[in-house]
Amino acid sequence: MRLKDRVAIVTGGGSGLGAGIAKRFAAEGAAVVCGDIDEEGAEAVAEEIRQGQTQAISVHVDVTKYEDAERLVAETVKAFGRVDILVNSAGISRHMRFLDATPEEFQQIMRVNLEGTLFCAQHAAREMVKRGYGRVINIASVAGLRAGIGRTGYGTSKAAVIGLTRQMALELGPLGITANAIGPGPVDTPLTQAAHTEETRRAYLDLIPLKRYGEIEEMADAAAYLAGEQAGYVNGHILYVDGGYTAVGIANE
Repeated sequence: MRLKDRVAIVTGGGSGLGAGIAKRFAAEGAAVVCGDIDEEGAEAVAEEIRQGQTQAISVHVDVTKYEDAERLVAETVKAFGRVDILVNSAGISRHMRFLDATPEEFQQIMRVNLEGTLFCAQHAAREMVKRGYGRVINIASVAGLRAGIGRTGYGTSKAAVIGLTRQMALELGPLGITANAIGPGPVDTPLTQAAHTEETRRAYLDLIPLKRYGEIEEMADAAAYLAGEQAGYVNGHILYVDGGYTAVGIANE
C-alpha cells in the first residue's frame, strides 16, 4: 500500500472526483479526512471508508473562508496528529461567456477554485513544515491550458491554480513539501452527466484521441501516484490525465 500510515485531507471529498480520491487513498492505507461544504456527503464517504476498516472523519468546510480552512487542518491534527497529504479537489464550474460574465459570477468561481486552494494549502503546509514532509496535490483542468467557449471563469481559475502550484513548488520544495497538480480532461461524473449536452460530448470526443471520457478512478490513480513515495522527485508538475486532449492540434485530414 503506497500511502500506509499517511494522513490525507481531501477537500471536495463528499462527492465526485474528491470522493473517488478519498476512497483510493484509504485503499492505499491512508487515514482520510473528507472536507466538504456538503456535510452529509462528506460523512457518507467517510463512513464508507470506515466500513472498510480504515480510519476516516468528515469535516464541514467552506474553502472560501480562511478560518474554515484553518479549522479543517486543526481538526485533522487533533484526530490524527499530523497532515502528510492535501488534495485540493473542492471546486465549482459555471458556463460563462466572456462578454456576459458578471463580476459576481467571476468572483465566486475564483474564490472557490483559486482562493480555496490557496487557503487550504497554506494551513496544511504550515503543519507539514513542522515535519519536513508533505504532498500538496491541486486539481487543475485542461481548461486551464486550453480555452473553451463558456470557460471564462472556470478556465481562468484553473490557469491560476496551475500558476499557484508552481509557486508552491518553488517555495515549499526546500522545506520538504512537493506541490503538483492534476489536469483532468472531461471525466464521467454526476456533474458532467447532467451538465454536458450531447453536442458538448461530441465536441470533446472529436478532440480526444482515446475517444472517450475519463473515469474518476483514473484521476484517483494519478493522485495516488503523486501522493506516494515514488513521486518524491516530482515537483511543480501538471499531470494531464486527458486521453491525449492537450496533445492535439489539427485532428482531421
